[in-house]
Amino acid sequence: MKTLEIVRRECVGAARTAGSKTDVLREVAALAKRSSVLQSVSEEAVLRGLEEREAVGTTGFGKGVAIPHCRLESVEDFVVGVMSVPDGVDFDSLDDESVRLVIFIIGPSRESTEHIQILSAVSRVLSDPKAVEEMVLARTDDALYEGFVRHLRDEPQAEKGEARSLFHVFVQDEDLFREILQVLGGTEPRFTAVLEAQNASSYLWKVPLFAGLWRDTPRSFSRVIVSLVRRQMTNEIIRRIEGVAGPLAESERVLVTVQDVFFAAGSLAT
Repeated sequence: MKTLEIVRRECVGAARTAGSKTDVLREVAALAKRSSVLQSVSEEAVLRGLEEREAVGTTGFGKGVAIPHCRLESVEDFVVGVMSVPDGVDFDSLDDESVRLVIFIIGPSRESTEHIQILSAVSRVLSDPKAVEEMVLARTDDALYEGFVRHLRDEPQAEKGEARSLFHVFVQDEDLFREILQVLGGTEPRFTAVLEAQNASSYLWKVPLFAGLWRDTPRSFSRVIVSLVRRQMTNEIIRRIEGVAGPLAESERVLVTVQDVFFAAGSLAT
């Protein structure tokens, strides 16, 4: 799936005003309903889906942006749109900051993998403060649409028999773990898994012979992300991980290893 093809020009609203989160969701439902993809779905059904997703947890992820989204049984394709609220609106965001830019996704209930990939692509755009500010300042729907799609990039499409690399990413920081998992899981979620892990020091410090080597209890959080990815994406994924964790050569909380894969077959459920 090409993300750029499902950004619907007709589902864009620049320089809108909203007094509350409820107002935003109503406006999003109205914008989404403009797409012919949703012709068999009522605006009320879209709004209800968005509200049910918000009840699970806010999609106001901080830094002035929100990504409301939902999956509906009667929808056959994805609808992605964008709305700006320059004056800001309270969205119950994780950082309590008012939301000024909203990217929304309405998708089929069965397409979990594609939904994750779209969320990942959108979140990468919204992680760039300059891109966000440019879109917030857009004064016309066309300008907002062009600003969004210019920053949105599609992943290379996998070909049958394409060479793959196996990533092992060892993480000892819970916040970094979430961000790195998003990098890998959003790139190719069918082939990503998380393993519980502990550094050997977590065991050795309890052994009397080695106890004096640690003054403090070793870090308790430790996870290993295992991901099978297209080899052509290897350098890009390393770049994205370093964008989250900083230079890996200087990191004491993240370790990355990459191996060429001789054989891989099958897939795992998301």
